Amino acid sequence: MQLMGFTCLGLEPRVRLMLQEAAPEVVWPTTVQSSTIPSLLRGRHILCAADPGSSKTLSYLLPLLQLLLGRPHLDSQRIPAPQCLVLVPSRQLAEQFRAVAQPLGSSLGLQVWELGRGHGRSRIKLPLSKQPPADVLVVTPGALWKALKRQLISLEPLSLLVLDEADTLLDESFLELVDYILEKSHIAEGPADLKDPFNPKAQLVLVGATFPEGVSQLLSQVASPDSLATITSSKLHCVTSHVRQTFMRLKGAEKVTELVQILKQHDRAYRTGPSGSVLVFCNSSSTVNWLGYILDDHKIQHLRLQGQMPASMRAGIFQRFQKGSRDTLLCTDIASHGLDSTHAELGTNYDFPLTLQDCSHRAGRVGRVGSDVPGTVISFVTHPWDVSLVQKIELAARRRRSLPGLGSSVREPLPQQT
Repeated sequence: MQLMGFTCLGLEPRVRLMLQEAAPEVVWPTTVQSSTIPSLLRGRHILCAADPGSSKTLSYLLPLLQLLLGRPHLDSQRIPAPQCLVLVPSRQLAEQFRAVAQPLGSSLGLQVWELGRGHGRSRIKLPLSKQPPADVLVVTPGALWKALKRQLISLEPLSLLVLDEADTLLDESFLELVDYILEKSHIAEGPADLKDPFNPKAQLVLVGATFPEGVSQLLSQVASPDSLATITSSKLHCVTSHVRQTFMRLKGAEKVTELVQILKQHDRAYRTGPSGSVLVFCNSSSTVNWLGYILDDHKIQHLRLQGQMPASMRAGIFQRFQKGSRDTLLCTDIASHGLDSTHAELGTNYDFPLTLQDCSHRAGRVGRVGSDVPGTVISFVTHPWDVSLVQKIELAARRRRSLPGLGSSVREPLPQQT
């Protein structure tokens, strides 16, 4: 069934067989994959905007690997030069992508490497000197900027450039770095520019769960608008319908008691039967640390993940959470963007999100594609500005409209799945 489902999308037999052997649980393409894969194989630039948990990574990874199979290696490069670059906003996402892509690529004879930021020239240079060299390099903007400035890497022969979690990468905190990277890449005007393998131009892929107004205008600065295929899900920017949301109006002093009760109830359920894990979101690193001490006092086992930790520590903590060494993770929004939380059953907003975009990302961590547990989000509502956001969410859910302020200039929504 799997081979039949992906055959009509234009994937080669060896790619389909690789997928069947490496991911037998993927039995049929999702709606996002069905629309993205053919367009990418035809040489179109892709803007894919789909709700969290809709399996976007395979939608670009499978055709990406197939395109690389047909392109020659240019061995005359003076410094390392990957054919494909996948740009992600955090080291945890880089590690997660590498863990998915590396076994798929190696079965096709393609090398997938991760470039960590490090703190010195040797720390960056080491992954780039690996042999055989990377066909696909996954990297954060900061690490790539360092490597480009120190002339440790070249983007001249780049044939594919992916911005994953592009809504985060296009935020002002990353935008200057991303603009620099786009300037160093030779983006194709259109599919015709991709036909000369010895004078490569880059095909551009942007993937995200939300997109603000103006994305298309930004892309028009580096590529022809006619070359861009915009692919959106019908539920983009809408309240996640398959995740149950509960809002609890509490005083600030009541939040700890309520959280402890929720976690103890979940722990009892976890011990007596099948149950997923819990994500507890806070708005600051200091709250994560303080709340962790409170849970320690109540003998509630947990892990903590926040942005002030070293990147290598963050990656190790999330891996432990994914493997089930602890079923509760206290975290900031660093865990709400793109990380694979398939086993998460409950998301708790100890601090209510500051924006509707953060609401969408946090809710997207539960009830994901491939999850065997239902998704629930419990939000503690404390401040007047929390109430204002809740009212907007409830109104959007009642009217079945997108959340206000997340409007996108992308068009051509995907058909509803039946």
